Amino acid sequence: MAEAAHFSSTQAPSAESTEVVIVGGGMVGLTLGCALASGGVEVAVIDRVDPAELTGQAFDGRVSAIAFASMRALDTIGVWPKLLEPGDQNQPIHAIRVSDGESLLFLHYDQRELGDDPLGYIVENRHMRTALFALARQMPKLKLFAPNGLVWLDRTGSGVVAELVDGTRLTARLAVAADGRNSALRRAAGIRTIGWSYPQTGIVCTVAHELPHRGIAHERFLPAGPFAILPMCGGRSSLVWTEREDMAPAILALDENGFSDELADRFGEFLGRVTVVGPRWHYPLSLLHADRYTDERLVLVGDAAHAIHPIAGQGLNLGLRDVGALAEVLIDARRLGLDLGDANTLVRYQRWRRFDNMLMMAVTDGLNRLFSNELAPLRLARNLGLAAVNRLPPLKRLFMRHAMGLVGELPRLCRGEAL
Repeated sequence: MAEAAHFSSTQAPSAESTEVVIVGGGMVGLTLGCALASGGVEVAVIDRVDPAELTGQAFDGRVSAIAFASMRALDTIGVWPKLLEPGDQNQPIHAIRVSDGESLLFLHYDQRELGDDPLGYIVENRHMRTALFALARQMPKLKLFAPNGLVWLDRTGSGVVAELVDGTRLTARLAVAADGRNSALRRAAGIRTIGWSYPQTGIVCTVAHELPHRGIAHERFLPAGPFAILPMCGGRSSLVWTEREDMAPAILALDENGFSDELADRFGEFLGRVTVVGPRWHYPLSLLHADRYTDERLVLVGDAAHAIHPIAGQGLNLGLRDVGALAEVLIDARRLGLDLGDANTLVRYQRWRRFDNMLMMAVTDGLNRLFSNELAPLRLARNLGLAAVNRLPPLKRLFMRHAMGLVGELPRLCRGEAL
């Protein structure tokens, strides 16, 4: 009965008290819910989409690059073991190769230069969601209201009241906006954003190939934008193909043979014959950053606070570091008997995460602009830059640690420590 209560949207209207209400049950929102619940905080997660739909292959064909520090956080919370239960769903990244078009100069990261740990992992989003839902079902402190939706949210100095589509009324100390880059809660709070759309479209598909990928992730910079080849389990790779916005519709409209020909021109022959398996997806690309991450009894996490270009595969990792920082701040405050929704509690989270997020936004935006440019002097400079970093072991090891998420003020979860 407890499990059904957590996931049912057909209960009779009721009033329930909890400590934190999270609006948005995606990978960041539900991870935060699990992290807080693991630390003893009572939390309600609201999402309008049925969990069965979110875990279907047709819903989302994307994968996520999980940095090593993010894996530590997921493992500490209990999500990572769930990914291993049905058979290993995680492809370790043993190396990363960065190249500029057809240039013979490149940058190569190899995990053996730092030790035995992988640089990260590639995980299908649907598998991550399945693991999160499985863990949520086992957490008595977490209630997931899905499929459901938020009708209204009232925030005052004394607390938060939320009414859901099914009539349930929730009272809490704090509301968390984890409802994506178009966050309704952020807009309702009057929190302004800065950002822009890129004249690019992200095309995503999965391919099978003749030769083994050996756990090497490739980032190839082409004139239209980065072309990422991400190793997956089962002899497959996921492609994140950045294409000019005006060219993408014609490419997506091609039949199977035509699309495969366009893909082969960009992919190359290093993995042998390549075959597209499954559907194609496409997404607009943009950058967004909120002026502030907090309002009265409200805090933003993940894409509600920041959204970046997928060039380095760091979007979800930033969100997971948000999770680690916010969970640590809230659980520490709770142990001290402080109000979880107090402005002084929330400002610590904002100070902690703002610089890291802005730095990654600047890096990814700059890399995209630098490499999506065919001016000869720039092309020469960036090729020499890649080659120079490749020949400077101390600098390369620093960049590798950045890619693994091991640099900066890490939350306890990202250090593999319990909350």
